[in-house]
Amino acid sequence: MTADSGPLLLVMGSGDQRYREYLLASAASRCGLWLFDPDPASWQRPHIRGETVLDVFDPPAAMAAAAKLARDHQIAGVYCYHEAVIGSAAHVAAMLGVPGPSVAAVTAVRDKHRMRQILTSAGLPQPRYALVSGIEDARAAAAAIGFPLVSKPCGLGASQGVYKVETMAGLDEALAVSRSAHQRGMTTKPEVLLEEYLPGPEISVDAAVTEQEYLPFLIGRKQVGEEPFFEETGHIVTAEDPLARAEPVMSMLADAHRAVGWRNGITHTEVKLTARGPFIVEINGRLGGDLIPYLGQLATGIDAGQVALDVALGTPPKLDHLHGGSAGIRFLYPPQDCRVREVRLPAPGQVPGLYEATVLVQPGDEMHLPPGGYVTRYAFLIARTPDPAACARALDSAAALAAFSYDPLTR
Repeated sequence: MTADSGPLLLVMGSGDQRYREYLLASAASRCGLWLFDPDPASWQRPHIRGETVLDVFDPPAAMAAAAKLARDHQIAGVYCYHEAVIGSAAHVAAMLGVPGPSVAAVTAVRDKHRMRQILTSAGLPQPRYALVSGIEDARAAAAAIGFPLVSKPCGLGASQGVYKVETMAGLDEALAVSRSAHQRGMTTKPEVLLEEYLPGPEISVDAAVTEQEYLPFLIGRKQVGEEPFFEETGHIVTAEDPLARAEPVMSMLADAHRAVGWRNGITHTEVKLTARGPFIVEINGRLGGDLIPYLGQLATGIDAGQVALDVALGTPPKLDHLHGGSAGIRFLYPPQDCRVREVRLPAPGQVPGLYEATVLVQPGDEMHLPPGGYVTRYAFLIARTPDPAACARALDSAAALAAFSYDPLTR
């Protein structure tokens, strides 16, 4: 259901329906939405009042289209949860004079090397790092930093092109993997970022950042797949996560956001909890992906779509928990490159705590694991339970009942 009158909220980039429709629907419950997207609307139509098809990844094109729209409609804010579009969204918000993070702040978080420089200058804990352009640079940097290392592109997301390298002999392959990764609408430096590998569990923190405050409202506990890649295999969100009261972590995050100049926007920050203390992996200028905000809504009652909407409109977000508990997601990956035959998943009633089970592929689809493909999931399972341990057990039980048949592909 969409609002039919009044000011418009400009939505820039709608993303994948399976992972983002709930956010679009949430915003549409309060505001009339106008969509800027590179493809004509399909599943988005029930949620929007109108659309403009354009290269939304190009700031000048987006600003021209927004200026044209503003001649006929009042635009109250810019709403963007798409990683590849936040740069364009910042330019548009600045041009329209509506709330939003600055272009400089978005540039700082989109460029992982620039972010490292800023946080280092601010005295915040950082892994040792170097920007390298070739194998000789990489060898010199590796000798200075020490192994193991992580090789990554400077401007991509979803852990694409991120690779753990253990020895000097593995540097060539690491650089090749990081350079070969690409995502629609994202550009990155030709150089590769080499970083000290940080052992320890990883969390994510979604926060609303106003003009004055950093307001964390969702903590996710992340699970990742087998090294050397960093494919995300699941997350668990708990309403009363003790890390929400961990002063060293939350103070570091607030200081980091001040350092990059982030105001009037949502962020999803990834943090490693090491024996030396917490380290920021990266700040992302959007809500979390992988349905993490949806898990937060199941666990706490906080609607992240409404929080992002409030921030986009410059109004105080509502962050009170409406209930408690835990919610988690488990992504199911094929064991090798393959062509799908069939997927069978347990129904929610079969496993205590299982809330949802969704197939993501069709028979005949080809699936390629890294480095040939990323985020190669054939299904996901969502559990909702009173506590995180029960959530993990429910996901384990449900995953054990999933059946995946396939034909191997040879490279």
